Amino acid sequence: MKICVIGTGYVGLVAGACFADMGNEVICVDNNSDKISKLKQGLIPIYEPGLEELIKNNTKENRLIFTTDISSAVKQSKACFIAVSTPQKEDGSCNLDYVLNVAKEIAENLNEYKVIVNKSTVPVGTAEKLTKIIKEITKVPFDVVSNPEFLKQGAAVNDFLYPDRVIIGSDSDRASDIMKEIYHPYFRTGNRMIFMDVKSAEMTKYAANAILASRISFINEIANICAKVGADIENVRTGISTDSRIGNKFLFPGIGFGGSCFPKDVSALITIAKENGCSSQILEAVKNTNNLQKKIFVDKILDFYNGDIKGKTIAVWGLAFKPKTNDMREAPSIYVVNMLLEHGAKIQAYDPQAMETAQSIFDNAIEYSNSSYDAVNNADALVILTEWNEFRKPDFDKIKSNLKDFVIFDGRNIFNRKSVEDFGIKYINI
Repeated sequence: MKICVIGTGYVGLVAGACFADMGNEVICVDNNSDKISKLKQGLIPIYEPGLEELIKNNTKENRLIFTTDISSAVKQSKACFIAVSTPQKEDGSCNLDYVLNVAKEIAENLNEYKVIVNKSTVPVGTAEKLTKIIKEITKVPFDVVSNPEFLKQGAAVNDFLYPDRVIIGSDSDRASDIMKEIYHPYFRTGNRMIFMDVKSAEMTKYAANAILASRISFINEIANICAKVGADIENVRTGISTDSRIGNKFLFPGIGFGGSCFPKDVSALITIAKENGCSSQILEAVKNTNNLQKKIFVDKILDFYNGDIKGKTIAVWGLAFKPKTNDMREAPSIYVVNMLLEHGAKIQAYDPQAMETAQSIFDNAIEYSNSSYDAVNNADALVILTEWNEFRKPDFDKIKSNLKDFVIFDGRNIFNRKSVEDFGIKYINI
């Protein structure tokens, strides 16, 4: 099938590459000519395991092409996927400007029946808005479908190729049949395509992210209580996660969630609730707890130094909001690093993939190290902010020989306390 994917951000690139890998002819469209030029050269703007190889292979086979020409892409395609950004407004609501603009461009270039598929995360009722806008511009038949993405950064390619489920919100049998055709290759061993009405599909995305975010805020709140009463959060986590009703996913205490989805989607869902006269006390608590968690971690560092870190050199391991990505959108590291700088500390930071991203955020305010051990060189303390695998089994003798104050502040609980303290290093974690 001929498919166009409009938007070459995180979702658009993964979707386009994976659709092409199943034999479809895919046109990825973006209005950023510089980005399209780089993609044609095989330069991938994001780090995602397996994505670069997928893009290069399918580009070579001419199943995947990149262009700025949305007119040609829409006219050639049977299905048009919208995968553009829906950033958060200052009031916490979702900014639909990019989605609505793309809908207008699609409408202006409809030449025959198309399925217009929204993969961007949008409030309930957005499909109705798109339908209204398009009908005002053209008489050509079309259907708007909601197909929210559930990709985990760091495992997005695998999630797309081997999905738990695919949610399809459609009020049209014709559109549903086309969506079945597109996703059939991913479900040869089972049927996990879930069809529902459009509004329910739009809501499902927000509800899924909100409940995952709530688990993270919940376990962080429990961890803080454990610290006060003398319980071990790792034992508590194991005790509750082995209950089959609860499970062990998204129950790791730390410095809170970040990224492009959880913070934005929780805020958007709070706004949706308020606009419709509904209570959102749990969602507001999830958001507030997440914001507080970053401050609690900074306070642990300040308390150790009796509130004075001026002139201290702090080594930071990890800047991305999670491992296996270079994404720093809403990363807790931004708050932590800025607070340490505000209190007069010098930062020597290292991240396996997010160094270039960090430079666009911190500029010259921090020092960028070539390796994890380079960051520790002549530092007073080590701070862990992202749980990259390569940080989990370090040479503690080497770390201690470089740390002046023999202390590690672990915001992701990646070390065993006894293992660290056996080396004579003070260990302060969540």
